[in-house]
Amino acid sequence: MTDNTAVTQHEGGVEEHLAHYTRVFNSGDADAINRLYSDDAVSEWELGKPLTGQARKDALAEFLTLKPRLTTKIRQSHVTATTAFLVVDWTMETTNPDGTKELVKGIGTDVMHRGEEGEWRYVIDVPLGDPRNAEEPAPISE
Repeated sequence: MTDNTAVTQHEGGVEEHLAHYTRVFNSGDADAINRLYSDDAVSEWELGKPLTGQARKDALAEFLTLKPRLTTKIRQSHVTATTAFLVVDWTMETTNPDGTKELVKGIGTDVMHRGEEGEWRYVIDVPLGDPRNAEEPAPISE
């Protein structure tokens, strides 16, 4: 019997960075999460509505009130010395204000820049940026 399972190695420390990002995100600490983004980062958490600056930070802080729990796995990566493009499979569970749980998933696209200190920072973050996503992700039935 042949084992067709392949282990993909992603270059440049991007797997470690994504694991760190996921831990920090799940901590719910907006300031710590924002330190993983460049000052001029663009996030498009809702299709067609990119956010930057304080608007991005405020939207993140508001979203964190839902106590999201994120899991991530790199599907594909392209890495140079200072730039990384990632395609990431993710799932997220949130608790709605009425106490109900919602689980959604998607395929995100991210662009990161490695600064002089060697740390990756998100420049572009589009959780629904892969064309394989539906226009709006459907909740996963529990």
